[in-house]
Amino acid sequence: MGLSKRRLGRQGLEVSALGLGCMGMSQSYGTPDDVESVATIHRAIELGVTFFDTAEVYGPYVNEELLGRAVKDRRGEVVIATKFGFRIEGGRVVSTDSRPVRIREVAEASLRRLGTDHIDLLYQHRVDRAVPIEEVAGAVGDLVRAGKVRYFGLSEAGEVTIRRAHAVHPVAALQSEYSLWERNLEPRILPLLRELGIGLVPFCPLGRGFLTGTVKRAEEYPSGDFRQTDPRLQGAHFDANMRAAAAVRELAAERGATPGQIALAWLLHQGEDVVPIPGTKRRGYLEENVAAADVSLSAEELLRLERALPPGSIAGPRYNERMMSFVDR
Repeated sequence: MGLSKRRLGRQGLEVSALGLGCMGMSQSYGTPDDVESVATIHRAIELGVTFFDTAEVYGPYVNEELLGRAVKDRRGEVVIATKFGFRIEGGRVVSTDSRPVRIREVAEASLRRLGTDHIDLLYQHRVDRAVPIEEVAGAVGDLVRAGKVRYFGLSEAGEVTIRRAHAVHPVAALQSEYSLWERNLEPRILPLLRELGIGLVPFCPLGRGFLTGTVKRAEEYPSGDFRQTDPRLQGAHFDANMRAAAAVRELAAERGATPGQIALAWLLHQGEDVVPIPGTKRRGYLEENVAAADVSLSAEELLRLERALPPGSIAGPRYNERMMSFVDR
């Protein structure tokens, strides 16, 4: 069926059915390769990907610059999403910061780094408990009215926050971790998004490598790699989680697909308002991910996957204690 377009909720933002997460091009996962990263972005556009995700904190700063360079001559063909919400000192996140004055500063800086006159989708990266969400929504609403931002998004926000923000300025999309492997949104968040007409943008749609079978134990990653501190990659948690994800690999073998394609196909079957953003910095993986749009799963196959990986079946917390403190639930 190829890479079709989807509408993220009811606010009118149209994007490709799969986006591209750009974070790993600049941080967290191995050594950056800007030449291959730019080639990957260009190949994504050729394949019909229009939705590109970055943030000021990725790098920090350099990921926005990279994306800006890559799409400089293709700006009209792409939808750029970026994020504010952290205070960064010495290249490290030290706290959340969503004061309206800070939001305006970050937006202006992001526009410069991206080399554009507008941001298509501006997310609050993490909820700032020190700043009422109404002030955050109001500040982004001002940027929308000024023509500098088109749509407002939230990331890892809870029910109360989403409702309060949406009452001040419409929320177009929620970005949160969601996959066959991490289904914490299903009981309460997904129904709320459908009620309010908000799209869902799942990050880590491949379960941080568990669903593809490519993940390694935490201690096998080099110093500085984010995955070293992931509780689900440690000790007995790792063993249990690899066993749980085996069903995806088994179905993939039967279908002649890759496990990642099965995992993405499952997400694409969860609703036309769901747009996963698998991250990669290599053209080969990008092409593999985009091909997931052509994988159709039967009702029986969907049920088989959901029974194998029901909500709550994964061992260990999603993040270490510090990272979990930023999640608004």
